[in-house]
Amino acid sequence: MIKVEWLYWLVGFVFVVMAVQMAADRSNPKRWTSAAFWGLLGLAFPYGTGVADATAKNGGWTLPAQPLGVAVLALIVLAGFNFLGKGVPVTGTAEEREAAADRLGSRIFIPALTIPVVAIVCASVLDTSGLFETGKATLLGLGVGCLVAFVVGMLVTGERKLSVPLHSGRSMLEAMGSALLLPQLLAVLGSIFALAGVGTQVGKIVHDVLPDNSKYLAVIAYCVGMFLFTAIMGNAFAAFPVMTAAIGWPVLIEQMHGNPPAVLAIGMLAGFCGTLCTPMAANYNIVPATLLELKDQYGPIKAQIPTALPLLACSTAIMALFAF
Repeated sequence: MIKVEWLYWLVGFVFVVMAVQMAADRSNPKRWTSAAFWGLLGLAFPYGTGVADATAKNGGWTLPAQPLGVAVLALIVLAGFNFLGKGVPVTGTAEEREAAADRLGSRIFIPALTIPVVAIVCASVLDTSGLFETGKATLLGLGVGCLVAFVVGMLVTGERKLSVPLHSGRSMLEAMGSALLLPQLLAVLGSIFALAGVGTQVGKIVHDVLPDNSKYLAVIAYCVGMFLFTAIMGNAFAAFPVMTAAIGWPVLIEQMHGNPPAVLAIGMLAGFCGTLCTPMAANYNIVPATLLELKDQYGPIKAQIPTALPLLACSTAIMALFAF
């Protein structure tokens, strides 16, 4: 059985390999601190498995969690004090890349399209095969899809050197910087808010403000709340536990008998509308502007707002009309 932890170890291994590349890249003025950041992050994946396993087994041989906490603090210091830099990856000259782009044309999208196709096949066909860990077929399918796409990409481009895609990946990693971890951090923040009872308190406020049995106002409060909390947190997955605990589950589902899959799925869609409108979703809005070297850092957000707001209104209307 293929376990999801193996995928995490592979991700960690890739980070460590790229950290070694960064340490050897003299064109990066911050090569040692950059290598330390990504190397610590990569090593945290297998080490975290040991900590989680020890917690689950409640005894026996254990890995202490404290070193992992120290590593997290070190990552915060390295990122917070701008110790991450960019080097010059060895990926060929600009003329070679332009010639390859002209030669490949639309075929360059084949590796990218391979990932969702393989993930869907794994999730729908191999979920009950016993090949994957129970309940993890979708995530493992995504990992398998990335590996298959890697091979397909090598075949499509005709690249023979394994170092070239690794250097290209490192270039992307250095361009994104610590913003790459923002979705995970914000998702954790949402869980902390949920455990702290933020959702419960928001629910009490909403209960005091909304009239009794006002389905339409409750739907508006849930959808707009998902939009606003996502804009504040930068991630719909962080806003979801808070707003669902406040309004989605107790009011729309339990009190007003809404269809749970419909209410929660449309609520997430409303949250994604907030993702389109906030710089807090750095990996989605600010990083692309940096990678594309746009003159306006907030250009993607300005272009997306005319789509996000009508989509929010449509999501709210669909939930009110069809989720009950």
